[in-house]
Amino acid sequence: MRNPVGRHGRFGRRTESRWSWTSPWWRAVAAPAAGALSALAFPQPSLWWLAYVALVPWMLLARTAPTGRRAALEGWLGGLGFMIAVHHWLMPSLHVFIVVLAALLGALWAPWGWLVRVMLGGSPSTRRATLALAVVPSGWLMIELVRSWEGLGGPWGLLGASQWEVPPALRLASVGGVWLVSLLVVAVNTALTVLVSVAGARAVGAVGVVLCAVTVGSVWSWAPAPEQSGRVRIAVVQPGIVDGAGAVERRFASGEALTRTLAGQKVDLVVWGESSVGSDLTARPDLAARIAGLSRTVGAGILVNVDARSTDAAGRSGIFKRAVLVGPNGPTGETYDKMRLVPFGEYIPARAALGWATSVGRAAGEDRRRGTQQVIMALPEGDKGGLRFGPLVCFESAFPDMSRRLVRDGAQVLVAQSSTSSFQGSWAPPQHASLGALRAAETGRPMVHATLTGVSAVFGPGGERISGGIGMERRSAEVFDIPLARGTTAYVRFGDWVVHGALALLAALCVLAGVRSLRRPAPAPLVPPARTAHESEARPVR
Repeated sequence: MRNPVGRHGRFGRRTESRWSWTSPWWRAVAAPAAGALSALAFPQPSLWWLAYVALVPWMLLARTAPTGRRAALEGWLGGLGFMIAVHHWLMPSLHVFIVVLAALLGALWAPWGWLVRVMLGGSPSTRRATLALAVVPSGWLMIELVRSWEGLGGPWGLLGASQWEVPPALRLASVGGVWLVSLLVVAVNTALTVLVSVAGARAVGAVGVVLCAVTVGSVWSWAPAPEQSGRVRIAVVQPGIVDGAGAVERRFASGEALTRTLAGQKVDLVVWGESSVGSDLTARPDLAARIAGLSRTVGAGILVNVDARSTDAAGRSGIFKRAVLVGPNGPTGETYDKMRLVPFGEYIPARAALGWATSVGRAAGEDRRRGTQQVIMALPEGDKGGLRFGPLVCFESAFPDMSRRLVRDGAQVLVAQSSTSSFQGSWAPPQHASLGALRAAETGRPMVHATLTGVSAVFGPGGERISGGIGMERRSAEVFDIPLARGTTAYVRFGDWVVHGALALLAALCVLAGVRSLRRPAPAPLVPPARTAHESEARPVR
């Protein structure tokens, strides 16, 4: 006699083996791995082409989930895997807390997993599969929009940013920003998912891939390339790794010595990295005088960055990250205080509740103070006197709206001062530098990314990299001959129209679904069947 339980379970019910690919256990392991896959498209691996296929395994899991709840769970697990992979370099600072943060932020992908199943699950019609090519990428874009809020970590690891060295993608960014590039990348992944898994709609997948290629080609031929309007020579000073006692003073001395080597090279502006000066220049006139002397020696203004306790124009006291322009006669009076701070690195959100994070990692012991507005600075004198540039500090180069605002206010060059010295040897420094290519392409203005320890890089107005930059841990001062550009990109003119369009599409879809549910006829009430004469006669008498 055959075992009545067997692989069909007790009473003949089929049960899945724990090690079956369709079992919840395997799917729970596969989802984070599938979500983490696209992290390899970013620097340092820089497998940019992987971004166009990396979401397919994750989407296949979600579309084959047995229930909508399971699809949402796999969306969340995939988001957790993606967030850990993209931010793994934070582990030395946050330790186990990074898993908690990744789990919280990963929940943003739960609705997206459910959406993938709704649009692509089962055997979708041609119309539903076609609609998915727009709806699924729009859902992904909403996730990127929400997590771009500074309090949730900011726009680090936006999928479109992985295409920073692909010229057609950079041209696309000039039209719709990094958002349009993300939308295209997810649309290709969606089309490929349809192509490989939905037999009745494979033509839709093939057409979707072709349409994405045609879109890129159309933008390439239509979007105007930046029109050159002159050149400027900007030097980047990178003092390299300086540790141990007296590191702040020795870093200043290293930057000072490197800057002197620029004498006679006809430089228009010298840029030092973030936290290159450790004392308030108003409280240390001796440091201000030394920098002014360097300005006279080099014949150019010097943009330094002060990380110290000071007071701003409004009388607020605290620790500010402040960009300060120094000319031959001392500070010019043009300053910019960093506005968007790094969560946990420069302040702790809800410190009263989360202050314990300082005990498990290198979280900020004291919150930095925020600046109140962006500013445009101008070179004090020289052949390029009057050149206007917009300063950003570190984390701020990740925000598309900040560079767009600077260019709308008249900036001819974007300058970001950064310090990633806490994350040397990780993927963070090259990934941070790569963001400059996106900001340059979006705005049609060159961007300088200057750091203390590397990677320092300069990008032209089309997002193209100028020279090789200065690699990690190098100690150097290099001059970059940078083309300027005139004109206004579509992104600077129209802003985040791609995000607004995606939001409108999802809102319209929700309204349509609500209207259809209202029009659906209500189910007929359950009426007990009438008794027959025989049944009535058989009823016992009470």
